[in-house]
Amino acid sequence: MPVATLNGTLFGVQTLNLANIPSPPQGVWYLGPIPIRAYALCIITGIIVAMAISLRRYKARGGNPETVWDAAIVIIPAGIIGGRLYHVITDHQKYFGEGKNPWQAFNITAGGLGIIGAVALGALAVWVMMRRKGLPIAPLADAIAPSVILAQGIGRLGNYFNQELYGAETDVPWALDIYYRVNEAGQYAPLTGRSTGEVIASVHPTFLYELIWNVAVFFVLIWADRRFRLGHGRVFWLYVAGYTLGRFFIEFMRRDEANLILGLRVNTWVSAILFIVAVVIFFMLQKGRETPEEVDPEYNRSSTADSQDREYRGALKNTNGTYEGEVGTRG
Repeated sequence: MPVATLNGTLFGVQTLNLANIPSPPQGVWYLGPIPIRAYALCIITGIIVAMAISLRRYKARGGNPETVWDAAIVIIPAGIIGGRLYHVITDHQKYFGEGKNPWQAFNITAGGLGIIGAVALGALAVWVMMRRKGLPIAPLADAIAPSVILAQGIGRLGNYFNQELYGAETDVPWALDIYYRVNEAGQYAPLTGRSTGEVIASVHPTFLYELIWNVAVFFVLIWADRRFRLGHGRVFWLYVAGYTLGRFFIEFMRRDEANLILGLRVNTWVSAILFIVAVVIFFMLQKGRETPEEVDPEYNRSSTADSQDREYRGALKNTNGTYEGEVGTRG
């Protein structure tokens, strides 16, 4: 990521700040009439990475990888719907009221997905799916939890391209320069326009703080899972606790418009409540990890049977080879 940007003046002369992080000149490219949005590309990349990790982790726990694919089919649309619902509910003033366009509530391409709502509705959808399959959800939740928070971190890069979710103005060396963007008609267009090169503010890159935090939590979850052999949903609730802990403090740094309850942002309250709930549940859950047979009895029975059949066929082949060799020697 480049870090050199023109910013500020000294005795009327524009100066070069080598430390500030420049925003991208644009967040949307066009392939003919088709818009290619960086925000969407970041989310898609996060999903692909999450799937690759989840498939390996669930199989290592004794689960059928096809179950992860089935979960993806329900969790991705449910997550998008849940994320958008949470955003619209907690920021309803942006879409409803005098001079607002309610139909914009359905315009997810403009950004605005609340990860808390996405995880909540996605988890509910997967819970229903696993009940229909007759399988426990805890092993699957533990398998995918680290990949979910890594995907969240990748998705935060979309906020970078959209020039959103930043903090207060600052002069720290790693400040993010926000550019003035305009469309082809010269009108202000922060999401779809292109930078004029004019810096309108240098702010705390809270999206970057959350990205770094999410990646750190990812490695903590992987380490804790291996070190303590966590199971029965404890990895998932450790993920919830880790994410909300960081989100709680980052919310204090954000300066984008938000609804307040008793002077605090809604997400601050939600993060605090979820953190407490997650910690309590984590310590209440059973220690240890499920056996492969508990994760997916049918899959492991068939896997064991296939393995035993291969071993039997191999032993039979070796026996026949030995017998034929002895006959040849004697003959």
